[in-house]
Amino acid sequence: MSFLFGKRKTPAELLRENKRMLDKSIREIERERQGLQTQEKKLIAEIKKMAKQGQMGAVKVMAKDLIRTRHQIEKFYKLKSQLQGVSLRIQTLKSTQAMGEAMKGVTKAMGQMNRQMNLPSLQKIMQEFERQNEKMEMVTEVMGDAIDDALEGDEEEEETEELVNQVLDEIGIDVNQELVNAPSSAVAAPAAKGKVAQAEATGNDDSGIDSELQARLDNLRRM
Repeated sequence: MSFLFGKRKTPAELLRENKRMLDKSIREIERERQGLQTQEKKLIAEIKKMAKQGQMGAVKVMAKDLIRTRHQIEKFYKLKSQLQGVSLRIQTLKSTQAMGEAMKGVTKAMGQMNRQMNLPSLQKIMQEFERQNEKMEMVTEVMGDAIDDALEGDEEEEETEELVNQVLDEIGIDVNQELVNAPSSAVAAPAAKGKVAQAEATGNDDSGIDSELQARLDNLRRM
């Protein structure tokens, strides 16, 4: 009748309709089977009653009827099992169709997203990110080295003085007392030489540090 009005059912609607019909048939078969089982119990009761009364002819007739009833119950069990298998197959088809529709929608969405993505622009962004990241690492390294170089002298001098005082304390020598007892010229000359050497070393170290920092800063400007 659906073709008369120009409307055609979709596969999903056909599956749903057939599934409904199968479920209805299974319920009817189950109802018939339960009725036969009730009839079986009544026949057994009648057979026992007739057997007590000694009516063996009636017992044989009802016994044949009981056998036919039991065979019919067994057929209903088999038919119900077959219909349930068909119903399960239809349910599997419905699930497969739903999965296909879902995959179709996902594929369409993925295609739209891929078309919106500009691969050359994305590559350019990643290259720029890599360049800026490298520049940031270089700036961080230069600043860290400069701070370490600025603090290194004071820390080493303090550690050196600490170590010297510790050693002199262990051997029982007082530095201040030795300096008081020592001649002024003997103390002044080495001290002056030490200051000159220290100044020269500091100058050389500073020039090396400045040149290295300048080279790194020039590299950063060229990026």
